[in-house]
Amino acid sequence: MLEARGHDIQHAPPDAIRTVLQEAGPDLVIADPTQSYFEEAAAHVQDGTGSAVVLLAVVAGTSTDACREASAEGVDECLSLQVDPAYLEARLALIERRARKRFERAQVKRELAARVRQQAAIATLGSRVMAGRSLEDLAEFTADAIVRTLDVDTCEVVLRRVEERDDLVRACRGIEPPPGSTRLDTTEETQAGFARFMARPIVTEALAEETRFAPAPHLVERGVVSAVTMGIGGEETYYGLLEVGTTTRRVFTDEDVNVLQSVANMLASATERVWAERAYQESEARARAMLETTVDGVIIIDAHGIIQSFNSAAERIFGYDASEVIGHNVKVLMPSPYREEHDGYLQSYHETGRRHIIGIGREVVGRRKDGTTFPMDLAVSEVQYGDRVVFMGVIRDISDRRRLEQEILRISEQERRRIGQDLHDGLGQMLTGIGLITNNLARRLEARDDPAAPEVAEITEMIQEADQHARGLARGLVPVDLEGSGLSSALQRLTDNAERLFGIQCTFTEVGDVRLDDNTIATHLYRIAQEAVSNAVKHGRAETVKVSLAGGSDQLRLRVKDDGVGFPDELDEATRGMGVHIMQYRARIIGASLEISDALGGGTTLTCTLRNLDHPMPVGSTEYGQVG
Repeated sequence: MLEARGHDIQHAPPDAIRTVLQEAGPDLVIADPTQSYFEEAAAHVQDGTGSAVVLLAVVAGTSTDACREASAEGVDECLSLQVDPAYLEARLALIERRARKRFERAQVKRELAARVRQQAAIATLGSRVMAGRSLEDLAEFTADAIVRTLDVDTCEVVLRRVEERDDLVRACRGIEPPPGSTRLDTTEETQAGFARFMARPIVTEALAEETRFAPAPHLVERGVVSAVTMGIGGEETYYGLLEVGTTTRRVFTDEDVNVLQSVANMLASATERVWAERAYQESEARARAMLETTVDGVIIIDAHGIIQSFNSAAERIFGYDASEVIGHNVKVLMPSPYREEHDGYLQSYHETGRRHIIGIGREVVGRRKDGTTFPMDLAVSEVQYGDRVVFMGVIRDISDRRRLEQEILRISEQERRRIGQDLHDGLGQMLTGIGLITNNLARRLEARDDPAAPEVAEITEMIQEADQHARGLARGLVPVDLEGSGLSSALQRLTDNAERLFGIQCTFTEVGDVRLDDNTIATHLYRIAQEAVSNAVKHGRAETVKVSLAGGSDQLRLRVKDDGVGFPDELDEATRGMGVHIMQYRARIIGASLEISDALGGGTTLTCTLRNLDHPMPVGSTEYGQVG
């Protein structure tokens, strides 16, 4: 009856019942409960493997005792052969339907269990990716998980360890890697290349019949019939290959392909991370090499001023080993009072965004390990370093340059003074003598009523004018006399001339004992005052200017205060002009500090302070001044 209904029937010998049942995997088992093998058949149906199988007991007689005993063994149905054939066939139809429904429920359960296993495998793979596992570990785990959860015969996972190179990580299950497996052939006519260029999974139900590409030889040799091949990543960012196969014909479902796609996506993410880490490490190595080989000192600090990096040039400049300063606040490299002001500057920058030095190169003062200070050029830039902001300072010790500039200026001032003295003592005296001679000659000619007398008198006046002009040039070249009070006298003349020339009220005040024996320094201070007075009139539109010079035992202070329109808080290069640059330069050269600020009640105050009068130009010493 069952054969007539289109079912496949297989007979199992009593001594091999469990083996046949395991291999055949039937949906319905028919057995005689009176036979010795029945208990073993019932055990197979009741265990985990045969839970979806319907067990039908068939008895020869009509006794219900045999069916009752069979039911105790877990029988689903019991039939007697001594019944009407029509009734028997009707019962078989019901049993058949019951077996079909149980099979369908079991199929759904198996599929659900398979999906659960697949999702668990995907989740585990995801956690390994997030944990930063190596590509080797991920490839091996993936190959095992796919074979186990998708019930395939072969799996091959290939990942490229390095971008633009065939440095491969390969994991194979159920198949040997192809010859020359250190290289991945992705030309378009190959199976791997076709999947790469198509940028989607390639499902092949019959590999031997494929015409779109040449099947991979190692798959053909293994006897793979059906396969799924997909590139990991895209055509532009190709990270590798994922390929599964079966040795029997199989139709891969959309769910199967989606599982493989999810796995491929996670492997792509992991490989991208490895590539990014390698690129970052290489970039960091190049940056470290550049930092270590540059002749300039490079210091990197975080947003709190803590030193993060200190290259070898910085070690040479400051005298510290990197291990001595890394982790410490950068103010250890600054002299007072700038050390105490640094944290406030950083806090102000974070709160207001106002930059005083970031992005702008300027000259500042550094402090070495032995306590000495020195002038240096400093350029600070703000850098986005991962998810945080750091500041990188590039430092150049300019002590030698400053000494050379000082020597050049000293020689220049000496030459200027020599020319001034030559004009005053040489040419001026000669012109004075010639003037006296021509004056005497003019009087004698006039006494004799000589017609040439007026011309000689005119010549005398011209010689006197030339003498005055020469002495004026000499005074301009040497504004400060050699004696100790020369600076005070020069500043007094400066204010007197300003009143006369500009029509303003300009006064000079001297406070304390002001004596400065270095004429070069005195000349620079005079020029700073001269420029400040000129700026007050021309740019500040001041009506009153006060110049003061105060001296003490260890410092000298020059101050120029006006009642003009004031000085901008922030100066760009156009506003600043050459005058401010020159004043700052002169202050740096003599080791002085220069500050320009708003005066109380309006106007501008310029203050130039020179400390340590015994050694006023100490480049590289502990008293080198800071230029504001």
